[in-house]
Amino acid sequence: MTEFAPWIKRFGPDATAVGAAEGAVLVFPHAGGAAAAYRKLAKELSTRGADTYLLQYPCRADRLAHPPAASIAELAAQLYAAGDWHAVAPLHLFGHCMGATVAFEFARLAEADDVAVGRLFASAGQAPVTIADSAPLPTTQAGLIADMVDLGGTDPRLLDDDDFVELLVQALQADYRALDGYHCGPQVRIDADIHAIGGRGDHRVPPELLQPWATHTRGAFTRTEFDGGHFYLDGHLSDVVRLLSDSE
Repeated sequence: MTEFAPWIKRFGPDATAVGAAEGAVLVFPHAGGAAAAYRKLAKELSTRGADTYLLQYPCRADRLAHPPAASIAELAAQLYAAGDWHAVAPLHLFGHCMGATVAFEFARLAEADDVAVGRLFASAGQAPVTIADSAPLPTTQAGLIADMVDLGGTDPRLLDDDDFVELLVQALQADYRALDGYHCGPQVRIDADIHAIGGRGDHRVPPELLQPWATHTRGAFTRTEFDGGHFYLDGHLSDVVRLLSDSE
């Protein structure tokens, strides 16, 4: 069995699944998010025969003591170095919010290392070429909490727990600082197909920030929109699972 870092969580194909999907699905969480937030997605994928890996970022959960990555490129390099991805290729990458950008940089590393990447699913994440021109993200505790409330996706009751808020702010601050320093030109492309997914009511990442993902692939570009906001995934999990499963 292929060895991976202990903070990479694998959900193997369910024994009752009809057929076995080729390759693996890698899931890259949103800014401030932990791998555990995508357990339900991974479990549903496993029932459809997908070999699924949830990737964990520093400063949270079982990587709480790990120092933050200084950049998105460094974060992607950490994740790529955490296992033998050749052994489970072809890879299909799903990244939500900041995770889409991390997945894009991961795909660049994989392709440079001759690891096959079939498709990148960029979920509620603005295209890399648009990030440098966006307004700086908040880094103070008050600003980060306000941003979480604005985006949704966090149970408001948890924000009354001081210990939870302290840990969440630490993780989100690290991610936002890395994302604020990210730059990518329109000429940077991957061979893998890119499928952008978004919520029609997402005021943070509207269609005009999703569409430029088309400039970052030498392959095919497609786009799907669902009802909902930045965390549209909560209401359309099964639909997204079908998209990911059909890619394999």
